[in-house]
Amino acid sequence: MEKVPGKNGEVYIPYDKREGAKSVVYFTRDLSSAGLKKIYEKISSVLEGKIAIKLHTGEKHGPNIIPRPWVETLIKDEIPNGTIVETNTYYEGDRYTTEDHRETLKVNGWTFCPVDIMDEDGTVDLEVKGGKWFDHMTMGKNITNYDSLLVLTHFKGHTQGGFGGSAKNIGIGCADGRIGKKMIHTTPGSPDMWDIRKEEFMERMMESAKAVVDHFDPHIAFINVMRNMSVSCDCEGTAAAPVVTPNVGILASLDILAIDQASVDLVYAMKEEDHHALVERMESRHGLRQLTYMKELGMGNDLYTLIDLDHDEVEIDAKEAVKDVVPFTE
Repeated sequence: MEKVPGKNGEVYIPYDKREGAKSVVYFTRDLSSAGLKKIYEKISSVLEGKIAIKLHTGEKHGPNIIPRPWVETLIKDEIPNGTIVETNTYYEGDRYTTEDHRETLKVNGWTFCPVDIMDEDGTVDLEVKGGKWFDHMTMGKNITNYDSLLVLTHFKGHTQGGFGGSAKNIGIGCADGRIGKKMIHTTPGSPDMWDIRKEEFMERMMESAKAVVDHFDPHIAFINVMRNMSVSCDCEGTAAAPVVTPNVGILASLDILAIDQASVDLVYAMKEEDHHALVERMESRHGLRQLTYMKELGMGNDLYTLIDLDHDEVEIDAKEAVKDVVPFTE
C-alpha cells in the first residue's frame, strides 16, 4: 500500500512541504528551573482564575520525569495557587487506584502543593467537536473545577504512541482511568486492552486532547521539556529504556499542534546517530499521525516561528536550535 504523507503516521512531512498559517513557539536551551520560569512567562498571560497544571508525575522513582524542584520553584514563584492535576491509570500499577496513586505522589516528592486526582470522585463527559471516533470523551470529573490549564509535558518516546508530547499528556492524562482511557485504547468486547494501535489510536487520542483544548480555550498554554528523552513513556518508571537521545531544551506555545510539531522537528533535525532511536520509535508506531490529525481537526498550525530566548529572541530554525546538542550522559 502506498504511504501517503499525512495519512500514514510513519511518514515525516518536512517543514517546507507544509501549508497554512504560522504560530509562535518559544525555545530555550536552559534546562533548569530558571529556564522553565523564563519560558513560562512568555505564555502565562492567558492563564487566569483557578489554574490546573497537568504533568506526568510518574511511577515510583521514575528516572526521567521533569525534575520536581523545577516544578516546585515554578509553582511557588509564578503559580502560587496552582494545583497539579492527574488521573488514575488504565493499567494496574503504582497509580491504578487513588490510594496507590497518592502513595506514589509522596514517594516522588509531589507534596509541595495540592495534587488533584481528577477522577477520584467520578467522571464528566466533555464534548468532542468534529470527531471521527467520538462525540464526547469521559474525563476526571474535577477537570471542570478549573478556569485555566497549563500543560507541562516531558516530551519523550512512547511504547504505543510513538512519542508523548502535550497532546498525549492531556489526551490520555485527563481521560479517567476506567472509562475514558478504555475508550481510547480498547475495542469494545476485545480481550486485548491495548488492541487499538497506530493510526486509529493516534486519532482517538487526539480527539480526547481536542475535548480538553476546546473546554479551556483560550485559557490553556503548553510547555514541552525535551530532556531525558527515553523511547519509553514515564509510565514505565524504572523499567524505561536507557536514554540515548541528546537533551535539547524547553519549548512553549499557545498552540498545541505547533509545540508538538516543533518538538518532533527538533528531533528530526539532529544527526542520524543522535536521533535514530527516537525517530524509529515514532515511525514504527505511526506516531506522526498525531500531528496530521490535529491539523485535520483544526487544533492548530504545523508551521511556526521558533523564537530563541537565549539570543535576543531572534527567529531560528530547528537545525540551528540543535546544532550544539551533545550526546546524552547520565
